Amino acid sequence: MSDMNALLDPARFADLTTRAARDPETFWSDEARRLEWIAPPSHARNGRGWFSDGLLNASANCLDRHLATRGDKVALIFQGEDEDTVLRLTYRDLHAQVCRMANVLRDHGVGKGDRVAIHLPSVPEGVIAMLACARIGAMHVVLFGGFSAEALADRLADSGARLVITADMGRRGAKQIPLKATMDRAIALRGESVETVLVVAVTGEDAPMTPGRDHALTPLLEVASAACTLEPMSADDNLFLLYTSGSTGKPKGMVHATGGYLLWAAYTHALAFDHREDDVFWCTADIGWITGHSYLTYGPLANGGTILIFEGMPSHPHPGRWWDVAQKHRVTTLYTSPTAIRALMREGDDVPARHDLSALRVLGTVGEPISAEAWTWFSTVIGKGRCPVVDTWWQTETGGIMIAPIPGSGTAKPGAAMRPLPGVQPILLDERAQPITGAGEGVLCITNAWPGQARTIWRDDALFCTTYLDPYPGYYFTGDGARRDEDGDLWITGRVDDVINVSGHRIGSAEIEDALAAEHVFAESAAIGIPHDLKGQGIVVYVVPRETAAADDAERAEALAKQAIAAVGKRVGRYAAPEQVFVVPDLPKTRSGKIVRRLLRKIACNETEGLGDLSTLADPELVPALIAKILG
Repeated sequence: MSDMNALLDPARFADLTTRAARDPETFWSDEARRLEWIAPPSHARNGRGWFSDGLLNASANCLDRHLATRGDKVALIFQGEDEDTVLRLTYRDLHAQVCRMANVLRDHGVGKGDRVAIHLPSVPEGVIAMLACARIGAMHVVLFGGFSAEALADRLADSGARLVITADMGRRGAKQIPLKATMDRAIALRGESVETVLVVAVTGEDAPMTPGRDHALTPLLEVASAACTLEPMSADDNLFLLYTSGSTGKPKGMVHATGGYLLWAAYTHALAFDHREDDVFWCTADIGWITGHSYLTYGPLANGGTILIFEGMPSHPHPGRWWDVAQKHRVTTLYTSPTAIRALMREGDDVPARHDLSALRVLGTVGEPISAEAWTWFSTVIGKGRCPVVDTWWQTETGGIMIAPIPGSGTAKPGAAMRPLPGVQPILLDERAQPITGAGEGVLCITNAWPGQARTIWRDDALFCTTYLDPYPGYYFTGDGARRDEDGDLWITGRVDDVINVSGHRIGSAEIEDALAAEHVFAESAAIGIPHDLKGQGIVVYVVPRETAAADDAERAEALAKQAIAAVGKRVGRYAAPEQVFVVPDLPKTRSGKIVRRLLRKIACNETEGLGDLSTLADPELVPALIAKILG
């Protein structure tokens, strides 16, 4: 196992990269020793599987193995919305809490392979529930608190979850989010598999309870045992199911296996963030996203770290709230999104300047490419020029970080993803699927397998193959484009498929369009992403009404636009609401009927010079008509 408890210099980084590429079997077998195994594996890779004959338990790797040496070390710090609400759990405390939760799940019939849906705000019970599922071999299915009832229902039905853990309410600044009521609507829609609902009291507000099905969780935990036998798991056994949007309307349930994923989370956390024993690691992501899985939960805890969970928002109830938290809890590593950084920049440099951020040692970004301006501000204003900025590229499907400027391994460039981690071999392909050598721009693919790679799509392995493996045979297709500069450093240029990245959340255009198709008033629609100064990308929707005259009636068009926004909020979630809706008589299409989204993006961005040859369109005259209607 490589020593990653100190900054890597360029020579050591190059040596790791060479060893991983030359003999991956030996490299990953050695790295597997960073985990604790019930039965050690005899090999690393076996087809799509990793460490297949090894036995382990993810919960034990995050908790039990630390009890002898770190039992009294703080594992989890919770800072509530209220400044005075602070909870510190040692590894011994967290272990006991997880065992109690696991026993409650077992008491309600949950066993190995069952799916448990977790629908919670940023409270400790989320992490506790994930580790409790892992302890007994159940698959957790974490559902983002911002999903609508319809979006939750789709995921409940697809996963077949038999038990749900939700909360009475969630807090978002001054607002309260009715999580339990939303989940009830979801279960009523398509939650036939759900037998039990456990309710966490976050605010203490009354929540609707269905007798026989719904139970307050706290009283059950109070009488549950703090000891719980663990389930030995094959490294190939499923650990969790997490949904991500893609270019099809149906969200894809990505399945991650226990051994390979856990190793990848621990390995990348240690390497990318130069993890040290006394670190306080603050990943600001919601557990509803993969970042919250890998770097709020599994990676740091497998490495014996201290994690921070904050219930509140960056600037509520006042600007600088995040910096209050970082100062109070002496945060050493801050991992957040470019969207959050841009919002914090708007508050002014004087706000963080009023805080003692001297404990910060490493800064990280995730979710979308970061601009040079935001990168520089993060580095100079927050990091004072002394903290490495780790701009990470990875995906739900990859399980953890793939490309990033590793601290100490070389000079980072503002906005560049830089170099792959040891064990990752990216390649750029041109439009003929030929490798691009030297500087150039193309489709980003991965040439080799790695332990954190998703195993499949839940109940649809054929879709996994057609989405990731078949487009470029012999390679893993990321769906992203990238540019390699003259120094060999990589810059991510964005999605090459129909996926929109809003504040780091991937939203498939088809998911938006399916939501609009459910409204009978719309004959057709197209959702696109355009640059947004805060969110990275914003959603713009073009809708074609069934009433042919409606597009030319300003009052009717305004009402239809509002209906479109409400439809997306209802069926997908408010986080996916369009920035603009254009009500138009038709959409530009090829003669074969394919919508030309490139033209819709250019019109929405007011980039009408150089639209290219329009003669191949079914109706070339439509484009100037759309420009005149939308741009005037």
